[in-house]
Amino acid sequence: MIMDLHDLLGSRLVEKELVSEEQLQKALERQRMSGGRLGYNLVALGFIKEQDLEEFFKRIPPVPGSIEKTGLDLSFIVDLINKHIVFMGEFTIPIVADRVKLPIPVVDTAMDILRRERFIEVRGADGLQKTSYKYIMTDAGRNRAGELLDICRYAGPAPVTLADYREQVEIQTVMHTLVQPGEFKKAFTHLVVSDSLLNILGPAASSGRAIFLYGPPGNGKTTIAEAMGRALPGEIYVPHALKIGGEIITVYDKSVHFAAETKPGGPEHDQRWVRVQRPTVMVGGELTMRTLDLDFNPISKFYEAPLQLKANNGLFIVDDLGRQQMNIETLLNRWIIPLARRTDLLTLHTGRKFEIPFDQLVIFATNLDPKELVDMAFLRRLRYKIKVDHPTPEEYREIFLKVCRSNNVEFRGDVFEYLMDHYYQRMDVRLSSCQPRDIIDHIIDDAFYHGHSPEMTEEKIAMAWDNLFVK
Repeated sequence: MIMDLHDLLGSRLVEKELVSEEQLQKALERQRMSGGRLGYNLVALGFIKEQDLEEFFKRIPPVPGSIEKTGLDLSFIVDLINKHIVFMGEFTIPIVADRVKLPIPVVDTAMDILRRERFIEVRGADGLQKTSYKYIMTDAGRNRAGELLDICRYAGPAPVTLADYREQVEIQTVMHTLVQPGEFKKAFTHLVVSDSLLNILGPAASSGRAIFLYGPPGNGKTTIAEAMGRALPGEIYVPHALKIGGEIITVYDKSVHFAAETKPGGPEHDQRWVRVQRPTVMVGGELTMRTLDLDFNPISKFYEAPLQLKANNGLFIVDDLGRQQMNIETLLNRWIIPLARRTDLLTLHTGRKFEIPFDQLVIFATNLDPKELVDMAFLRRLRYKIKVDHPTPEEYREIFLKVCRSNNVEFRGDVFEYLMDHYYQRMDVRLSSCQPRDIIDHIIDDAFYHGHSPEMTEEKIAMAWDNLFVK
């Protein structure tokens, strides 16, 4: 049975004894009648304090105080350590603990087993404490490590369980981010976006629901989508890897997950998780069905998570919808259930299927006609359909000013009026938000080639225009 997000969060609140089952049901009923988020309905009914609710959504993965708390079998931890130390010379318990990201007492227990099995031995010590002992591998240990690496070559940080991952994703859900208008507007300061459009984009980002951006090309749909990702508040925890059955799936990706600034004196957390900014994943014409499935490496014998799993608790942008190599209906059918239920089904190479959270703000962006691109049944599932149109003359001028300032090019009002009158109006060309950048880029390229400073002149405007448009 698949539970929706509100049922899952409600059950977590009951489990933590923050609300009772009866209070939860009353809040769910109020939500059905009045709308809004579950948490805010609980607060409105006086069942929970807003501060307690905020603390609940800031859950830090606790340091596992025992082997049982890791969710991993001791034999798995022993084998993982064995694969690590085969690549090391001398090593100590703290060094190994830092590699596998497990607490020293857990690693100590596992290394006691390795020592009893004569896979490692003590070479020396810098003191009387056990943590100062220096170990080396034996030939038997190296042979055992070789056998383990033939089965699976994963030798990274210890993974977390699927159950722990689900709980963490549910609690740090993108659907309960509170996007403040002032902070949201600040994320767009480098752009020229009308207040009317911002007043639509803000609630859309705050909702956590899928968004469809459409409109003519060159007017900032992709840039707007990226700015919405920067506006998402808060930080989240992402695991280095997941363990599902006997399989390992790597999740943390430095190209997607940017580590958050470490605050000195902050609370400790389970080191198998990395504190990061909410991720933004963007795909365009290169998107295929394969990139949405687990990637199994037959040589290393472990998996890499698909893009939508890496984007959990953040933003997933499907840019240039309709330009993908795959059939558009195939793509949309693949997303219908995850968008509706906020869960996804993935399949291991063994054929085993498992359910994974699908918790992300999804933005589809296209410059194609939406009615010709997708059917109305799919559009109905997208709560927000937002058109990003051509800029007004006033907005175009402001964009041109910003581009000039950012490139240290003097803005000349008389030359700008020449551009508007002689080219746009006389040739009946629609204004596009990308054109100021393109025109100034041409002027800069020309200046760089000729070895002088870029200048905004009628001659350079004419040169840029001729290079910009196909005659």
